[in-house]
Amino acid sequence: MAETLPPAAKVETVFKSVQELANSKQIPEKYIHTQGSINTFPPLLDLPEVDLSLIISSPHSPAREKELNKLQSGLKSCGCFQVINHGIADSFLDKVRDISKQFFALPTEEKLKYARTMDDIEGYGNDSVLSEKQTLDWTDRLYLNVMPQDIRKLQYWPQKPECFREVFEEYIKNMKLLSESLLKAIATSLHLEENCFLDQCGERGMMVARFNFYPPCPRPDIVLGVKPHADGSAITLLLQDKDVEGLQVLKDDQWCRVPVVPDGILINVGDQVEIMSNGIFKSPVHRVVTNTERERNTLAVFIMPDVNVEIGPVEKLINEERPRLYKNIKNYGELFFQNYQRGRRPIEAAMICQELDS
Repeated sequence: MAETLPPAAKVETVFKSVQELANSKQIPEKYIHTQGSINTFPPLLDLPEVDLSLIISSPHSPAREKELNKLQSGLKSCGCFQVINHGIADSFLDKVRDISKQFFALPTEEKLKYARTMDDIEGYGNDSVLSEKQTLDWTDRLYLNVMPQDIRKLQYWPQKPECFREVFEEYIKNMKLLSESLLKAIATSLHLEENCFLDQCGERGMMVARFNFYPPCPRPDIVLGVKPHADGSAITLLLQDKDVEGLQVLKDDQWCRVPVVPDGILINVGDQVEIMSNGIFKSPVHRVVTNTERERNTLAVFIMPDVNVEIGPVEKLINEERPRLYKNIKNYGELFFQNYQRGRRPIEAAMICQELDS
């Protein structure tokens, strides 16, 4: 895992960061959404707060069943829930937020040391431009592959702030344990064998982290921080900004604001658990709005199956009332990225009804 890239690999990494655009008060046309005005303050989403400590420490208890029911209800109604009492100290979560803020506050020349190349998404940058018609997101990102360890490219891991790597490494360990507990709880809520979703992720399941920075935007009514999409992960764990809202989820054809729970971590199922659950849990469509006054920092961790492992609906969830809705599929992530930037839902390619209709 080399610390530096050869000069040729760094060709054409220079890009105009959204942070620079925000400072200049410029909004290039490619950032403007033309589908009408964006509602930045719709109704608040009623999200369950699931106490993970009761699920883990109270087997066969009414308290555990209550939390599992809340988890299942959240995933069925809107595809997400807040997890609390997850065992990670509030003070440590604040440290994680701080390393993100400190990195994006660095001078441009320092951040460009970690700039992604034109043909890769890993490293510091913003949207990969795959189409001339593509509408870009008002966000800068630091995208890092973290699991399995042998896929890490440490040349993209910032050395400033000095504590970045140490804090981030500890956070990754916490997220691995948390994601395993959550995948077991999600399976248990459906009365399945607790490892059935975890096993589909394989021994070389992937973990990808994305630090997101949303600068203030002069026109939040026409510019989005992130365009509407559903995640291609099995599950996503989001550490929200402690003070600034921005995430919205589409529920019953209406956008709803996701509340901030300072000591909680937002969990949503991705397309791959939608497939594994045979559509019982829906991967939620969500977007990020901007605001004129405050920057916003978040950290998303995506848990994804091994690209060489075939995933599909759990057999126990297929019956006459709910026939198989999805094909088995490998390397869903590759399918996802190509479709996402073009504004398509990649999960449609995995639906069996697509074959029947064609």
